[in-house]
Amino acid sequence: MTGPDPAPASLTLPAGLKALVFDFDGTILDTETREFWHWQELYRAHGRELNLRDWQRGIGTWGAFDPWAGLPEAVQADRAAVHEALHGRILADIEGQDVRPGVRAVLEGARAAGLRLALATSSGRDWVTRWLSQHAMLELFEVTATRDDVAQVKPDPELYALAAARLGLKPGECLAVEDSLNGATSAVAAGMPVVTVPNDVTRTQPFPPEWPRLDDGYSGGLLELVRVGWGERQ
Repeated sequence: MTGPDPAPASLTLPAGLKALVFDFDGTILDTETREFWHWQELYRAHGRELNLRDWQRGIGTWGAFDPWAGLPEAVQADRAAVHEALHGRILADIEGQDVRPGVRAVLEGARAAGLRLALATSSGRDWVTRWLSQHAMLELFEVTATRDDVAQVKPDPELYALAAARLGLKPGECLAVEDSLNGATSAVAAGMPVVTVPNDVTRTQPFPPEWPRLDDGYSGGLLELVRVGWGERQ
């Protein structure tokens, strides 16, 4: 049985591609699907249904959707205690979760092939450091740009522009890897090519059809990610 090309060190990189800039939540570690499931359970426990389309508005950004607004007043009145219990369940679930299948091989392969790696995330630095450290992946990234570093998170282009600047590269010399519409919009607005790798809660988002997309995740390895994401760009 064969899998993705396991020899990225011999990969001939496309002209002009110098770095990959990854989102974190949902792209490297799928915290997003687990979080949605737990919120969905909370809604159902109180006779409500959490609409995925509504939830998707808040993926990859902050402040675009308030899930508390759809819960009964009695739950909102006890918000602090409900949130503490909910957050604890979400964290426990994420603790036992591995990174997305194939993403580690892609990241390690990119480093071996001479591609530089950066992270651009609307999450805070402590959050991503915690999980990347748990999965022994923090040192793979030369540069990180988090919500702590910018005035505006995604879909504003500031995070991707900052990641490129910290690499000392032009946005057009990097390929962004994203799972959400807000995130991919941020990369495109920064002038950075993007490839979307949707997860269970983002795959139905209305991504423009011209944006490169990998519906099978990272199963094709680094070669497929670069081939689809970078295309025939010169």
